Amino acid sequence: MKERAHVAGVGMVPFTKPGASKPYDVMGERAARAALADAGIDYDLVEQAYVGYVYGDSAGGQAALYGLGQTGIPIVNVNNNCATGSSALWLARQAVESGAAECVLALGFEQMNKGALPLVWADRPNPLHRSFTTMEAAQGRNERAPWAAEFFGGAGAQYARRYNTAPETFARISVKSRRHAAHNPYAVFRTPVTVDEVLDSPHIHGPLTRLQCCPPTCGAAAAVVCGPDFARRHGLRTVRIRAQALTSDTMSSFTSGDMMKLVGYDMTRTAAHDVYEAAGVGPEDIRVVELHDCFTANEVITYEALGLTPEGTAEKFVLDGDNTYGGRVVTNPSGGLLSKGHPLGATGLAQCAELVWQLRGESGARQVEDVNLALQHNIGLGGACVVTLYERADA
Repeated sequence: MKERAHVAGVGMVPFTKPGASKPYDVMGERAARAALADAGIDYDLVEQAYVGYVYGDSAGGQAALYGLGQTGIPIVNVNNNCATGSSALWLARQAVESGAAECVLALGFEQMNKGALPLVWADRPNPLHRSFTTMEAAQGRNERAPWAAEFFGGAGAQYARRYNTAPETFARISVKSRRHAAHNPYAVFRTPVTVDEVLDSPHIHGPLTRLQCCPPTCGAAAAVVCGPDFARRHGLRTVRIRAQALTSDTMSSFTSGDMMKLVGYDMTRTAAHDVYEAAGVGPEDIRVVELHDCFTANEVITYEALGLTPEGTAEKFVLDGDNTYGGRVVTNPSGGLLSKGHPLGATGLAQCAELVWQLRGESGARQVEDVNLALQHNIGLGGACVVTLYERADA
């Protein structure tokens, strides 16, 4: 049986609004340095690096890591849309568990522009053309809404129709997100909001208002991944990756006419099932989750796709407070994408950092009690979904 990979160190820089950050290479270098310092090792011990970003020129990973030194190691640049950071982590874990390397760095960063996500290339096929065709057939287009909000707002509208979900339920997700982020010094939005303020913000699409949409963000985060023998030799404290799965779309995304499946419900459900099965645990064993709340609608949908609550019961889950402190499972103690921010390439590794801190008992006012297992969910349209289960190494 192969030995599982461990996370020996994590680091990130405070997330900021576009225009307020350092350049991507500076942010990336600082996050990598923070992760190495957290692990207590030098860059010379890193044998491979996987670096994720979505918007940027080729070899951005080299530009960031050369600030640490030019050691000649393989540096692989990764782009899997919003699941990029976790895809870099997935590659790092595989490298360690395969025996190809003992110590690997996963780094993600993004230097974003203001406004909604652009579709950059107009002179070639859009990689999301199947998704757009399916969406148009299912609900038409809303030319006034950002394209990502059309997808996730449409999925939220479908969920609301199916289960008679009140608009206030979606708004409560933003309220919870800000409340959690108030204790996170890395988060962009830390000022509390009310349900009325969320609902009164400009309407975007479906149940979504502006305060229910994640902001464009700049930032970077990193993780040092190693094998248990390496950790023992160097006296490192670690968090174990108990199980991990990366999935992509199946035909159900495009043939069902189901907006929830189009934005990744089946990808998430499959990845979560694979992780639970590999780890021998169930969702009832999870006390803390960092999940991909790019829009409030996706958090509601993802509760059920991850099995945290049965299908059709997310509203009760929210109203009962089972998604926050004092409830069954604390979701997005960091504030999530909605409030911490969503620098695409960094998001998955920022989630990793939060859960490592939780498992080490280092989250301060955000700390969830009695945490032995922590679940991460990171998704990108087009598509990719990474679900990762971490556990305390001494558990």
